[in-house]
Amino acid sequence: MPLITSAGVGSGLDLESIISASVAAENTPKMQSFVAKEEALQVELSAIGEIKSAISKLEDTVEKLADPESFGKRIANITQPDGGDIISVTPTSDISTGSFDIAVKQLAQGSRAVTADGAFADADAVVSASGGTLSFSAGTDNSFDLTVTAGMTLSELRDAINASDSNFGVTANIVNTGDSSVGSKLVLTSNVTGSGNDLVITSDTAELDAIETYDADTNTSGGMTIAAEDVAQDAIITVDGLQVTNDTNTFKDAVQDMTIKALALSSGNDTDGYDTAELNVEYDRESVTALVDELIANYNNLVGNIGFQTRIGKPLNGDSSMRTLSDQLISTLSTQLTDAGPFESIFDIGLGVDKEGYLEKSSLVRSINDAMDENFDDIGTAFAGDNGVAKQLESLLGNYIDSSGIIKQRETSLNGQLDDLEDDVINHEYRMASLEERLRKQYSGLDVLIAQMQQTQSYLGAQLSNLPGFTKASS
Repeated sequence: MPLITSAGVGSGLDLESIISASVAAENTPKMQSFVAKEEALQVELSAIGEIKSAISKLEDTVEKLADPESFGKRIANITQPDGGDIISVTPTSDISTGSFDIAVKQLAQGSRAVTADGAFADADAVVSASGGTLSFSAGTDNSFDLTVTAGMTLSELRDAINASDSNFGVTANIVNTGDSSVGSKLVLTSNVTGSGNDLVITSDTAELDAIETYDADTNTSGGMTIAAEDVAQDAIITVDGLQVTNDTNTFKDAVQDMTIKALALSSGNDTDGYDTAELNVEYDRESVTALVDELIANYNNLVGNIGFQTRIGKPLNGDSSMRTLSDQLISTLSTQLTDAGPFESIFDIGLGVDKEGYLEKSSLVRSINDAMDENFDDIGTAFAGDNGVAKQLESLLGNYIDSSGIIKQRETSLNGQLDDLEDDVINHEYRMASLEERLRKQYSGLDVLIAQMQQTQSYLGAQLSNLPGFTKASS
């Protein structure tokens, strides 16, 4: 039977209003309770999310504090001489603090070989009519061979050297002197530095003698020469007057656990003395201070969030897990330290907790600056040691926001309740639709019955009015 959607048509009664009122009486209170429950769940979920976000921020900071490397950083402060920067320095976390005077007496360089005057008229001069092989080496582990093709010109040789895939670091250039007696010169520069690592060039044919630095057949010098100022040489620096030699400009462990790079020569000489750069290696106090400040800010942000969300009228008021977290935070901060020098607890290094539970810098025992002055390494142990506060906080916070943590379980439960509520609403809407359909069927029968009764009444009235002696009452 089709559903009648306009009840009361037959009877003239306002059955639509009756049906609507009946459905509303069932539907409205229930829907209001659904809405109220959803709002309560969403508010609680949002509050849990705020707490979770605050915990995550604190955990990020705690992870950095739990890393011993955060307390092992050193900074190198360099006062360069007036002539400009002569060194750069990279300290490691293992270096001891201290001060050093460093001078650069000599920079490392590779060798430079030049062809003889008149060897080649210009860049198009033929190097070899029949071709051959040139062998290049510098030091013990650097070498490559180059095939010289028949008729190769000087410019083509330059290009072949620079393009060779096996080239270890030889750069070829041509200098056109403009002097016909001198001609064009091939200049070969090696990047292999260090004393004894001069560029050596030999060939397998006399036609290439002009390109050699050494003639193996005659055991004599070849056509290319290396001037005294162009030989490969070591770098030489002094550290507090002690001379240190290295085959490159980068000195590793000249001062143990520190890399010094020579950038430029110091002014002066052995007689008058060399200008020095003053190097001071210190603990990186600023980065530690910044981490402690970050800890205070993010810890207090979490404490403030817990306090706000558990106030009267807030969704987490009276929540036992929040009370537990607050208690555990204070308890963890009070962890008894081991192997941290004079620091028995975190409060011994210049931190404290006020009456509201907020973390703050304190000088009741000693200030943080005093602690860093006196026992810098022990501060690292206090935070990042096996029993350090940061390690303990890291474990505590993980219990709340890890994949199986308390906060995660709480979120899962609330989201599950929201899903169940959504199903309840759908089921309720189905029941309300069924109720309306049932009411319409019931009132449809009533509508038809009343309409029939009205028709009968009209018919009887008409019949009676036609009977003899029937008179209508005067109006």
